[in-house]
Amino acid sequence: MALNAASHNIPGEKTGPATGQPPSLSNEAKDAIFSAAEEDATGQSAPGKDGGDKDLGKKVKTEKELEKERKKAEKDKKFQEKQAKLKSTAPTQTKAKEKKKVETKEVLPEYIEETPKGEKKILKPLDDVFHKAYVPKVVESAWYDWWEKEGFFQPEFGPDGNVKPAGHFVIPIPPPNVTGALHCGHALATALQDVLVRWHRMKGFTTLYVPGCDHAGISTQSVIENILWRREKKTRHDLGRPKFLERTWEWKDEYHSKINKVLRRLGGSFDWTREAFTMDKNLSAAVTETFVSLHEEGLIYRSNRLVNWCTQLNTALSNLEVDNKELEGRTLLDVPGYERKVEFGVITHFKYPMDGSEETIEVATTRPETMLGDSAIAVHPDDKRYKHLVGRHARHPFVDRLMPIVADTYVDPEFGTGAVKITPAHDPNDYALGQRHNLEFINILNDNGTMNHNTGKFEGQKRFDVRYTVVDELTKLGLFVKKADNPMKVPLCAKSKDVIEPLMKPQWWMKMQGMAQEAIKVVQNGEIKIRPESAEKTYHHWLANINDWCLSRQLWWGHQCPAYFVKIEGENGDPANDELWVTGRSEEEAQQKAAKKFAGKIFTLERDPDVLDTWFSSGLWPFSTLGWPNNTNDMQKLFPTSVLETGWDILFFWVARMIMFSLHLTKKVPFTEVYCHSLIRDSEGRKMSKSLGNVIDPVDIMEGIELQVLHDKLRLGNLDPKELKTAERYQKTSFPQGIPECGADALRLALVGYTTGGGDIAFDVSVIHGYRRFCNKIYQATKFVLGKVGDDFVPQKTGAKTGKESLAERWILHKLSIASKEINEKLEAREFSNSTQVAYKYWYDNLCDVFIEESKAIIQAGTPEQQRSAQDTLYTALEGGLTMIHPFMPFLTEELWQRLPRRPGDTTPSIVKAAYPQYVKDLDDPVSEAEYELLLGCSKGIRSLMAEYMIKDEGKAFVQALNEVSYNTANTEVQSIRALAGKGVASVEVISKDAATPTGCAVYSVSSNATVFLEVKGRVDIDAEIKKGKEKMKKAADGVEKQRKILHAPDFEEKVSGAVQAAERQKLEDFLTEQKNRELSIQQFEQLKLE
Repeated sequence: MALNAASHNIPGEKTGPATGQPPSLSNEAKDAIFSAAEEDATGQSAPGKDGGDKDLGKKVKTEKELEKERKKAEKDKKFQEKQAKLKSTAPTQTKAKEKKKVETKEVLPEYIEETPKGEKKILKPLDDVFHKAYVPKVVESAWYDWWEKEGFFQPEFGPDGNVKPAGHFVIPIPPPNVTGALHCGHALATALQDVLVRWHRMKGFTTLYVPGCDHAGISTQSVIENILWRREKKTRHDLGRPKFLERTWEWKDEYHSKINKVLRRLGGSFDWTREAFTMDKNLSAAVTETFVSLHEEGLIYRSNRLVNWCTQLNTALSNLEVDNKELEGRTLLDVPGYERKVEFGVITHFKYPMDGSEETIEVATTRPETMLGDSAIAVHPDDKRYKHLVGRHARHPFVDRLMPIVADTYVDPEFGTGAVKITPAHDPNDYALGQRHNLEFINILNDNGTMNHNTGKFEGQKRFDVRYTVVDELTKLGLFVKKADNPMKVPLCAKSKDVIEPLMKPQWWMKMQGMAQEAIKVVQNGEIKIRPESAEKTYHHWLANINDWCLSRQLWWGHQCPAYFVKIEGENGDPANDELWVTGRSEEEAQQKAAKKFAGKIFTLERDPDVLDTWFSSGLWPFSTLGWPNNTNDMQKLFPTSVLETGWDILFFWVARMIMFSLHLTKKVPFTEVYCHSLIRDSEGRKMSKSLGNVIDPVDIMEGIELQVLHDKLRLGNLDPKELKTAERYQKTSFPQGIPECGADALRLALVGYTTGGGDIAFDVSVIHGYRRFCNKIYQATKFVLGKVGDDFVPQKTGAKTGKESLAERWILHKLSIASKEINEKLEAREFSNSTQVAYKYWYDNLCDVFIEESKAIIQAGTPEQQRSAQDTLYTALEGGLTMIHPFMPFLTEELWQRLPRRPGDTTPSIVKAAYPQYVKDLDDPVSEAEYELLLGCSKGIRSLMAEYMIKDEGKAFVQALNEVSYNTANTEVQSIRALAGKGVASVEVISKDAATPTGCAVYSVSSNATVFLEVKGRVDIDAEIKKGKEKMKKAADGVEKQRKILHAPDFEEKVSGAVQAAERQKLEDFLTEQKNRELSIQQFEQLKLE
């Protein structure tokens, strides 16, 4: 089953509206990610501090950011030049810094994992060369083999053999095509699915993530035939069916293993003991059972009807495998097998001579070559122009054929000439009219697209060559009238891009209307929920207008139809006659059916050489992978499955068919939820295309790749020279230094973070690299905690409060409990992007930037009791953070969790099996939160003013509390405010609301509870600061006006997601705060001028 269209935006596919960057990746969030390992205020996470890697790469800045940094650098330079004159030692220090910088850029030697395959990873000290900072390939090695060997991914049943009390949670992978490498669309799907599976496993569910591949009939056979011709100049017919299938199986085994290797590399927690392939023994048995039983019920039948024929692939296709290209007028298109472009979007007028008279009748067509298959001309019964011709015949100019003039209300007398040429064997509309009037159905095409014996002197010519030659011949006979532009749709094969030909073929068909109605009901009554709602609307529309399904494919690779033609001795049976066919689960069963049906007759059976549409076997995937048609334990305990996560544009190909098959065959829904993820575009918003060079291999992101190697990979494909240049140009622009090693964890978190449930994803590798820095943040935080608790530390039996916690401890435990509550809610609601933000903010904003900083002072200077309490809280906060983010980042969290000491009595072998953090009411402490948030707001305000006015040291700050509660809190915790404000702050004084307002200060309004002042008198240019302040105040006012327009726009709340609404409201609050701060500071500076 192809995932390309669903997850990787095949060119030409229509997609949902692009929404740009999701809320989780706003500029603010991006900046926070990119600067995660570089900020002085973040303690152990700052470059070069407490084991941090100070030499992490920097993101590519926007022009606006670069300009801002340039101006700041100029100020710094002037300041440094002045200092250089005063300090003769400066050059020496500079050289020392440069030397240190060079040393940190040393390339690490090649990492060799010493752990034997499948064994638990040997953990090396955190101070060795490979562990002093986060290195993805080091952290992510060895764990997966151990997980798999230990059976952690297999479903765990209770002692009674039933699923656990929490229930079961099962996801069958949308099976990737076995034809080639996985792309970022597959990585997105795997990340989302595995997050859900790991989350449920940690919540105590019996979980199963079923892996497998699809045989991809057309795609795989095309690849093998191309290889065969390119290497040996042979066709499949030269080899014969058995040998060709043998070659295909060999190729399948090679590429199958490559796909599985990438899925493991991505960290997907699949149960590989249950791996499935659509052509393995059990799934093939399921296909046979389905076909035979539905034929016995009369739902599958044989009929000679028009099919969508691809002459390039030599097979019929379903409507869903055909793309319609819209043309506004005359257009020249490339068609496989033709050296010159072919003309489309033109309507050709010509005349047929009437038999027995000098009269002619003018008709028009967009496909002149099909006139060789015309068997009638239709007019409207009320059209006076042609009433006298109805019942007479026109004479075909090129073949010996008389064509009746028939009257039919189908004809629009106002369109064209009002007379329509009828080609029943090559046009869907003409087919129906031909049946009504009992017309001759004349096939003019061979399967390879050349003209057959019914076309006279044109026999053997290619169809689109005849498009021109037939017009030439009409012109010679004086029958050509004119050509004119004509808007039209050209049907193209989604695989080969060949122009589809409607062609009469005896095929197997499946009745769909009855099954479709049942599939509609289960969604309407809520048995199956489809998310987002837009996908559900599309689902209903398609099923309400469904046609019968053409099942036959003229291929060798696939499930051969279990149908047999009964050749009765002495009779010339029609292969299109359904009555002359029998089906069987084996040839013996087919023999028995035929003997009963044709009792007393001598016959032989001939099996249909065709195979079934790939989507037929894929439609059985949710239950065939669990053992159906056998009543296995998995079918009894784990079916229906839970969630089907896929791309919205295969709702019809696959999702709807699975629902229909399951309801009919198992009498149950196949799953209870369908989640349709967004489609991936490149960072410029363009669809992914090999010709553009923007198709990115997830392995290249995880492991890193040089630009030249990216170019070399392009040359391995089949791009023409022009496409190759375009692709290389994109790669040079987007990846001038190649793609840095990001690791699986960063890739997973970024992809899940992109998933807002809205439109397309604008995929940016630089964002993923930013998440690698976030991984280092977590890594360094854990190293710090382990260093502070010590080797002999034994944690409490539980994470409950002891009653000895400081305000900061109570705050972080509150944040842990609330974050646990929120992330569970977000995942339950499938708000994937928001769930990553919950985890990110807990780690980054709460644990790393605040509590770890606060704990340093307590552990260094507190009493033994205070130190122990801080250590216990650090452990609980870290343990909770690791388990919280594990479903998103499995490798990093396992590496770090395994280094933590276990609580007494805890024998959990792996974080895979650990309990997921939940909301704990006793830890929920809004009072402590409010008190500590005041301290954080004050310290943030001081830091902001210190940075704004470039006060590097001896900073003197004041906190004016605006009510009694705030005063008491700030006064009690004044040392915490000073510690959090940074090392440049010499003093912090807390004053009451009634105290005199400090003068000579810059001002920062924290909230309605407090205002912060920073003394700047004598340290800034007052006039310059007033001017700058006014400019920034105006800019803030403009921002306020703009945000209010956005928020008050019509249908804003209906059209925009909750996350985006919250982000826009926060922008307004930020602008208002900025405006107020500037106003207050300007007042202070104006007062200074008067002194």
